[in-house]
Amino acid sequence: QVQLVESGGGLVQPGGSLTLSCAASGHTLSDYAMGWFRQAPGKEREFVASISRNAAWSHYSDSVKARFTVVRNSGEKTVSLQMNSLKPEDTAVYYCAAKTTTSGNYYYVMDDAYDYWGQGTQVTVSS
Repeated sequence: QVQLVESGGGLVQPGGSLTLSCAASGHTLSDYAMGWFRQAPGKEREFVASISRNAAWSHYSDSVKARFTVVRNSGEKTVSLQMNSLKPEDTAVYYCAAKTTTSGNYYYVMDDAYDYWGQGTQVTVSS
């Protein structure tokens, strides 16, 4: 059982930046394709970004493209979501997710594709 833990959330002003981190307790993340999702109050959980096992492929929702970057960190201990030019509509609980896969090249955008989820970290964008 893989336990994912997100960190790095908080309160930031519009236009600011935050970096979220996702770590797996007792595991590296090298066996998993990784994804980030978010859920705003009163809304469905939505896809944000994903990255393949080999980090060669990544994909972003249209709402965050060119502002967010998903990165697999050296040693495969963590996966980060770098968020720039934050907007109030980015306010949500952000979740990381891991999918066990033997393929190095695939990323996944559907939440039901993922095997493991973190508890989430709150990001609030407000002046």
